[in-house]
Amino acid sequence: MRVMLKATLDTEKANEVIRSGKMPEVMEEITERLRPEAAYFGPIGGRRTCLLVLGLQDSSQIPSTGEPFFSRMNAEVEMTPVMNADDLRKGLSELD
Repeated sequence: MRVMLKATLDTEKANEVIRSGKMPEVMEEITERLRPEAAYFGPIGGRRTCLLVLGLQDSSQIPSTGEPFFSRMNAEVEMTPVMNADDLRKGLSELD
């Protein structure tokens, strides 16, 4: 199942990681572990945010997928099922 993970980083914790010089390393570790098909980073609602599109094989992967953001960044994490254009086309073709 394709999901979009939105991780809104805690400002104080992210500031600590940036000041320590470890932000590039932390983000690289997370993206290497999760292997997103797409990754975007920027401010949303005035807070540092990561948007990752991931392919999960099973819902049991949800806890381990969000955990790096919870434990390393005190982030708020949301996961939403999403489709690409091919998925949408396939889904629409199955409508009566």
